[in-house]
Amino acid sequence: MIDFIKGILIKKEQGSVVIEVDSGIGFLLACSANTLSQLPESGEVKLYSYLHVKDDGLSLFGFKSIEERAMFLRLITVSGVGPKVAMALLSGMPLPSLALAILTSDAKTICKVKGIGKKTAERIFLELKEKIEPDELPDTDIQIASFKHDANATDAVIALKSLGFGQNEAYNAVKAARPKATSIEELIALALKNLST
Repeated sequence: MIDFIKGILIKKEQGSVVIEVDSGIGFLLACSANTLSQLPESGEVKLYSYLHVKDDGLSLFGFKSIEERAMFLRLITVSGVGPKVAMALLSGMPLPSLALAILTSDAKTICKVKGIGKKTAERIFLELKEKIEPDELPDTDIQIASFKHDANATDAVIALKSLGFGQNEAYNAVKAARPKATSIEELIALALKNLST
């Protein structure tokens, strides 16, 4: 595997870059919109890479960070998610927001990305939810990581958010109600009671 490519940025266009290395070879790498936005117009750059091998050819993908590449590699393990869909997801939102959407099974956010339907979103949630780490989440939403292995608490936060409550108030209400609740229904009811006081 080619771990990274470091060289001079020759060309930058929508969805790809060309990097010339010391040997005079130019590598074409497909990139997400997030990676492209972090690159200069010219000069030396370093991109972490992934070489995708398929029957009809080779494709090289470039990422500004190791974390973005790691998310890409996780996404392409999901049934029905290939490199193009994974790149669309990485282009559609910042990496921490994508991690949070997966952790909280936020289909509404994921399905805003062109080419992602409800079934694909559900497969992503099913296969990747347990693989999201707390340090991948946005700083403002890292608290929900404490619910990572409590599906009822996570679902209760999602339910409250769908009712119009903000992330922080939903989280705090569910956190307070959690010790007293024995079911998802009771948890949501207690959390709503906490929000109304």
